[in-house]
Amino acid sequence: MKKLMIAALLTGSAIATAHAADRKGGFTKIDGGIAVTPAGGPAARVEVTVHGDGIIHVVAAPATSVGFTKQASLMVPQPPKADRFTVVETAGHVQVKAARTTADVDLATGKVRFLDASGRVVLDEAGTPAFRPTLIDGRQYVTATQQFNRGTDEGLYGLGQHQNSQMNYNGEDVELAQHNMDIAVPFVVSTKNYGILWDNDGITRFGNPKPYALVGADAMRVTSGGKPGWTAQYFLDGKPVVTRQEATINYQHIRDQVNWPEAAKAKTTAATGGQNTAGNAVQKQTVIWTGTVTPDVTGEQKFQLYGSSYFKVFVDGREVLNRWRQNWNPWYANFTAPMTKGKPATIRIEWEPNAGYIALLHNDPLPAADRHSVWFTSDVARAVNYWYVPGRDMDDVIAGYRQLTGKAVMMPKWAYGFWQSRQRYDTSKEMIDVVEKYRGLGIPLDNIVLDWRYWRDDEWGSHRFDPARFSDPKALVSKVHDLNAHFMISVWPKFYPTTDNYKEFAAKGLAYQGNLKMGNVDWVGPGYKNTFYDPYSAEGRSIFWRQVKDRLATLGIDAWWADASEPDMHSNLSIPERIETMGPTARGPAAEYFNSYPLMNATAFYDGWRGYKPDVRPFILTRSGFGGLQRTGAAIWSGDVASRWYDLRAQISGGVNASMSGIPNWTHDIGGFALEDRYASKTPKPADLDEWRELNLRWFQFGAFSPLFRSHGEAPYREIYEISPEGSPMRASMVWYDQLRYRLMPYIYTVAADTWHKDGSIMRGLAMDWPNDVRARDIADEYLFGDAFLVAPVTEYKARTRQVYLPGTGMWYDFGTGNAYRGGQSVTATAPFERMPLFVRAGAIVPMGPVMQYTDQHPDAPLTVAVYTGADGRFSLYEDDGTSEQYRRDAFARIPMRYDDATGTLTLGAREGKGYDKMPATRTIRVRWVSAGRPVTDDGAGDAEVTYTGAEVNLRRPG
Repeated sequence: MKKLMIAALLTGSAIATAHAADRKGGFTKIDGGIAVTPAGGPAARVEVTVHGDGIIHVVAAPATSVGFTKQASLMVPQPPKADRFTVVETAGHVQVKAARTTADVDLATGKVRFLDASGRVVLDEAGTPAFRPTLIDGRQYVTATQQFNRGTDEGLYGLGQHQNSQMNYNGEDVELAQHNMDIAVPFVVSTKNYGILWDNDGITRFGNPKPYALVGADAMRVTSGGKPGWTAQYFLDGKPVVTRQEATINYQHIRDQVNWPEAAKAKTTAATGGQNTAGNAVQKQTVIWTGTVTPDVTGEQKFQLYGSSYFKVFVDGREVLNRWRQNWNPWYANFTAPMTKGKPATIRIEWEPNAGYIALLHNDPLPAADRHSVWFTSDVARAVNYWYVPGRDMDDVIAGYRQLTGKAVMMPKWAYGFWQSRQRYDTSKEMIDVVEKYRGLGIPLDNIVLDWRYWRDDEWGSHRFDPARFSDPKALVSKVHDLNAHFMISVWPKFYPTTDNYKEFAAKGLAYQGNLKMGNVDWVGPGYKNTFYDPYSAEGRSIFWRQVKDRLATLGIDAWWADASEPDMHSNLSIPERIETMGPTARGPAAEYFNSYPLMNATAFYDGWRGYKPDVRPFILTRSGFGGLQRTGAAIWSGDVASRWYDLRAQISGGVNASMSGIPNWTHDIGGFALEDRYASKTPKPADLDEWRELNLRWFQFGAFSPLFRSHGEAPYREIYEISPEGSPMRASMVWYDQLRYRLMPYIYTVAADTWHKDGSIMRGLAMDWPNDVRARDIADEYLFGDAFLVAPVTEYKARTRQVYLPGTGMWYDFGTGNAYRGGQSVTATAPFERMPLFVRAGAIVPMGPVMQYTDQHPDAPLTVAVYTGADGRFSLYEDDGTSEQYRRDAFARIPMRYDDATGTLTLGAREGKGYDKMPATRTIRVRWVSAGRPVTDDGAGDAEVTYTGAEVNLRRPG
């Protein structure tokens, strides 16, 4: 029979070729594990290798595999070596047994299942892999899919950051494809205490392997008025201008705009296919689609409305969606509807396009066992390739993920203070004025951010300031430093072909040509041709950093904002068009590496900075991320989200799942980036202004308890003193939360440091601590901030109470009042305009400091340690110099704290660690015993005080 070449699938080493006639269901031992040749099935060879004491790597290669060598994994560039393991063959199976895991392989089929140390099955492949050949750039690939744990009830989290208010992904469909607001990380963590890292860099689907299709182009039949398709009614200024039948609802991408009826076009550039314009039509456009849909399967039908501007969706007269998005950044809104096979249902969609985008997509329901499973599918693959990560709990699983993909390196301490940003500061004076205003008002601030377009309009990618607006950039940075603030700057991987930087890349073949060949222009001025560099090349990354260093880093800039890192070369292109713009890469076809660009771009900054300033911690903020990003000194943010209440709520689950993807440092644009016209007007209606301010205040309260605390957005300006009137309750609340952030800095910085030292997480899903609490698993609008705080943001306008679920069986304290509640119940929490519900669990030990104007203003300031009585507790206060890399060499100090509730004794243990430069020899520590109705106070008062010298001290609660 024909010899089949099997692809190389492990760290660059080729898997041997095999004859189909040789497939007798045997195995051989290889370095770190075994290679199985199943007797039958689609996988010609299954390699199972051990890494560490129980992480298992599985690679199932198809019989029709590609015949070229795969490079080392981008996510797992240095997998750990195997600890001790044994290989045992029994009854048609072969088992690879490590300390914490056993991988059991069926020799007949190659099917793998995973057992814990007690022999319990934790993860079970639901059948063999499925492969479908596909040709990419002349190379043979496959679409690869693998399902696990059919019919499971486990909670599933991670997968990056997504914007549909979904916390638990069991039963959900998630497409992993980088986008302005969507971050793809192919890692899932389970309440069964395991994780799967799906090692594929391309577009991947979790859940239903079938892509969503346009309603009317799939199996769902659409009729209207007795005719096939939708009835589409187009209006201008409320007057009907076109009525026609349309097979699908599809204005999803720029290329689809040609289908717009000529008579329904308004006088706006974007309506005829432009991009990123304000889209302010002279005439108001309205479109209404009506249709009767008839499914061919009974069950919960899954729909996606991809849209922008204002849209509503009704199913049988019931409103299921009512959203708004800015037109240049449409996105998906999910909804479901129970339907019966053969029984019609009516769908009505109302849309105000204003030069926007829209499409209605659908997928049939799956059988319950398939719907509730763990299922990965990648469009472009060489094999099924995944890592099984066991753990004692979900924290341990995330630690195992970082063992594979890299430690979460420490951020500088100042990064956890308050950041002020704007889209955008136009001059040096504007930036300096803002910092001086904060200092003059005594409002804490640590970082100011210079967004895009500080260059001349026709010089994007030059990394040169416009001298008319920024006459002396070095003096600007120095002045910010003199004001004890830090300076972050936006640097895109984007270049105009007229710049010398582009020409250097192009001369070496390291600038993508697709966007230039397509003739796409951006939204600046008359529109300029542009492209991005190739960071998959080590030389490309080196050139990129050198250009940044020579023209920006040498000015003294502290941190880097890596915007548009998806890469977003031209918004509102289709996926095939996006792929055409972004490759081929130095590693291979763009389709194969579609999701990994942000990792490689961040690596350019990280490696470059560490070579430039090897003892100063890098800090990078990138709009998109990927598996392993945490090792690059990078944080992520949620993109250009809309300034709406729903979008505020969607940030909560998005941030928690980003954290549970192993990336601990996450942030968002407080108040939302893009605004409806009713908010952006220079003379808004009083009711709209009231709502805008309340939305911003609620978002700010949430921001104070996010890993990074950052205000940014389009006009109106977001500075605290701009957005909140002097003397108003809003101003008082914003200042109080900003000050609280700094009061909590000893706690926050410890939790942040523990992401490196203990592989911890800052933002935590309730399921991490209560995995068996089925109710806690699905709550999408609460989370833990470290171990102590339960945060319940307010996401409804004019809400002054909200329901808060308190998990567990212990006591919870209201942070503001000290009122105590037993866990395991929902409570109606007060939520006045000035405060959001915030609870602290009994047994928590929370070190606090005084209000400072910046994080390191008073390194020896007194501490107030709040002890929440009612349970035993522990905390290990962490301190270091805040900026250097010496923490990697144990240059830090810890004060271990233990509370024994039975005796009421707090023990401040002997100082641990090597210490650090300028470490205070002594600290004044006050202790506040928190009990029912007796909270902490704003002034940091304590019930006892001690001078801590590094030796153990015991303090007894009075009474």
